Amino acid sequence: MKNIALALVAMIGFSGAALAQGDAAAGQTKSATCVACHGADGNAPSDLYPKIAGQHPKYIEKQLKEFKLGMETGGAKGRNNAIMGGMVAGLSEQDMADLAAYYGSQTMSPATTPEDVVEVGQKLYMGGDIERAIPACTACHGPRGEGTELSGFPKVSSQYPAYIKSQLELFRSGERNNDMNGMMQDIAKKLTDEDIEILSKYIAGLH
Repeated sequence: MKNIALALVAMIGFSGAALAQGDAAAGQTKSATCVACHGADGNAPSDLYPKIAGQHPKYIEKQLKEFKLGMETGGAKGRNNAIMGGMVAGLSEQDMADLAAYYGSQTMSPATTPEDVVEVGQKLYMGGDIERAIPACTACHGPRGEGTELSGFPKVSSQYPAYIKSQLELFRSGERNNDMNGMMQDIAKKLTDEDIEILSKYIAGLH
């Protein structure tokens, strides 16, 4: 298992090396059309949309490419989202790299974890559930929810609970299927509605 994990990380790191070099200043200029949903600095004004400020640039760039692929293939590949598909339609690879560099250079606004979910949320996030074969979230996202740039695992701490919840539900239903080797889909399918509710709230305050 350890060797497989190392191989996967190496594979992601290698594929990430092929990504274009982004220019944050150019990305800020190009971000004008993103402001309505994601805010001027990537801290979305509504929890309908994710905060992307401070997210790993390689992850942002990968998602932009997959939104474009989803649009081009009618959802057969990549990530299918009507709004984002339209937004990325005219972006070049350099545009995506620049936007990723800009938003990655910003700081995500903090969030908090409600006291009533701390104990249960910490147990599931930090230790998983052996009986249900649910791995600890820390294995990929780290104890503080920061993820890693090299491996391609996203930062999840400080994110809106409503957005985390929506993505876990999409992974569980299979509507979102752009995760590496289906890892998130496999995990999400084992989560109950209560698990998702608790994790979504707990993860937000990990910072």
